[in-house]
Amino acid sequence: MKTLPLEGIRIIAVEQYGAGPYGSMFLADLGAEVIKIENPKIGGDVSRQTGPFFLGENDSYFFQTFNLNKKSLTLDLKSESGRAIFDKLVKTADAVTNNLRGDQPDKLGITYDKLKHINPKIVCGHLSAYGRDNDRASWPGYDYLMQAEAGLMSLTGEPDQPPARFGVSMIDFMTGAVASLGLTSALLGAHRTGQGRDVDVSLFDVALHQLSYPATWYFNQDHVTERLARSAHPATVPCQLYKTADGYIFLMAMTDKFWLVLIDLLDDATLQQERFATVAQRRDNRDLLTTEIDRVLSTHNTDYWLEHLKGQIPCAPVLDLPQALQNPYIHNIGMVRTINHPEKQDMQVLGCPIKIDGQRMAGKAAGPMGCDTNDLLGSLGYSAANIAKLKAEGAI
Repeated sequence: MKTLPLEGIRIIAVEQYGAGPYGSMFLADLGAEVIKIENPKIGGDVSRQTGPFFLGENDSYFFQTFNLNKKSLTLDLKSESGRAIFDKLVKTADAVTNNLRGDQPDKLGITYDKLKHINPKIVCGHLSAYGRDNDRASWPGYDYLMQAEAGLMSLTGEPDQPPARFGVSMIDFMTGAVASLGLTSALLGAHRTGQGRDVDVSLFDVALHQLSYPATWYFNQDHVTERLARSAHPATVPCQLYKTADGYIFLMAMTDKFWLVLIDLLDDATLQQERFATVAQRRDNRDLLTTEIDRVLSTHNTDYWLEHLKGQIPCAPVLDLPQALQNPYIHNIGMVRTINHPEKQDMQVLGCPIKIDGQRMAGKAAGPMGCDTNDLLGSLGYSAANIAKLKAEGAI
């Protein structure tokens, strides 16, 4: 593979758990040197102790999921000597990113205003629960809270059931990705102008932004989007789960073109009636159309319909977790990669969804806490004796 796009970029990451590490891992995958700061006094990133599955001492599968390709530097930022190390590192870096509570970056002195005298090109990325510039800056916050308050839970699940969260922490992951986009954009600007800046992204803002077109509809037409049975699309029909002889299939005939292809493939006279001819008519007759499509699809099992419709109508099986991860397709496209870990030589993880020059990036396991400390400090001019003294002080 050619040189990766972010090779030569050094990013200091003051991060832990999910959202921040997820976002910075993309930067590491794309070639950036991501130096993860881990506080030795608390055992490093809290996700090293997140179970139930562990890889030796102070390491877990959870931690590995979000920290591939990164370096680990143990550093107590609140100690005088630890801060001196950090400042030296900032001189050599392109960016500092964190996912601390909104009031913490200023207190720790890791904002652009506090670092520009060291490196005027430094970009400072801040990922927090609610942002740094409002009365919730000091509030702790997590993904599920954002799903609740931003209205996303009210749109998830079946109409006759309690509101539900997404099956995984999608707001964490979306916010991490958006934060890395913002940071990369600011890095491009800094390399062009020589001027760094702050970049702020919050879990709440990203969660709210995911309301997308239902928000636009509400703001401008007072329309309240509600949950529909079988995960149906609020405006386009047919687009939902339909019954087959042995389960469900998700069909999405989102346009008139696909509708005409679908009724041709299903070959049923009732579906060809005039009352189903347009998008608006199908929406007005949603319940009746659901009954009729169920009737036709229930004549065969899901595998039959997937084979019959594949490549012509957007459709998919409804898989459980093992089925999804054993799907031959994901292995054929390289979305499962095997990496070496001292405790498990053939550890399997998901591949990076970004391809460069047609290839997915290689990955390496996250190392033990502080595994890169000596090398990094040596590159900053610290002698072996200096490093031993810093360790004795608890600064590293």
